[in-house]
Amino acid sequence: MGHRIVVHTQTVAQFLRQPARWNGPYDIVFADPPYAMSAELESLFADAMTDGLFADDAWLVVEHAAKAALPACLGRGNFLRQYRYGDTALSLYAWSRPA
Repeated sequence: MGHRIVVHTQTVAQFLRQPARWNGPYDIVFADPPYAMSAELESLFADAMTDGLFADDAWLVVEHAAKAALPACLGRGNFLRQYRYGDTALSLYAWSRPA
């Protein structure tokens, strides 16, 4: 299959509650939630329903405030590294498939 990009313009929570609209799995998922919502990301991505969202060896990229500390794991995503750009940061997670 060729390369394709799909953009969903809604909140992370709204998107994750609508698995029938995902049209995944995706190799890269970029989440840009409101910075005040960073603390809720762990519970949002912990839901087992997100398994159908991510392809094998997928990445999750989360944009957040640079001063916010995200957890080492988001669901099945394991933190790899962080890129800082002023007050903004991008945290990269490697997604692992269920065993």
